[in-house]
Amino acid sequence: QVQLVESGGGLVQAGDSLRLSCAASGRTFSSGTVGWFRQAPGKEREFVAALRRSGTSTYYAEQVKGRFTISTDNAKTTVYLQMNGLKPEDTAVYYCAALLGVDLAYPTVSRASAYPYWGQGTRVTVSS
Repeated sequence: QVQLVESGGGLVQAGDSLRLSCAASGRTFSSGTVGWFRQAPGKEREFVAALRRSGTSTYYAEQVKGRFTISTDNAKTTVYLQMNGLKPEDTAVYYCAALLGVDLAYPTVSRASAYPYWGQGTRVTVSS
């Protein structure tokens, strides 16, 4: 069992940067897969980025490649999403999700149904 808490969202201007954090607690592993998803009003939840906590593999949605970077700290208890060059279309509630002890790969890594643990979300609003 694991609890995930996102933070770092807020209201920013287009072109600004934010760093989202996903802090894990409970019975967490140092291995597994952590993903970031987002959901905008009127849209389905979509994949943003993911990483394997025990390796170097990362995955990104095409629309965020070159702007967003997913990473983890040395203890592997926090996963970050560095978001640069934010656009109004990035406005959404951002969720982190985790699958413990399993390394996912494309295409499963981009599917929300693969992740049993979810945070409550943090809201990102990008004004034009």
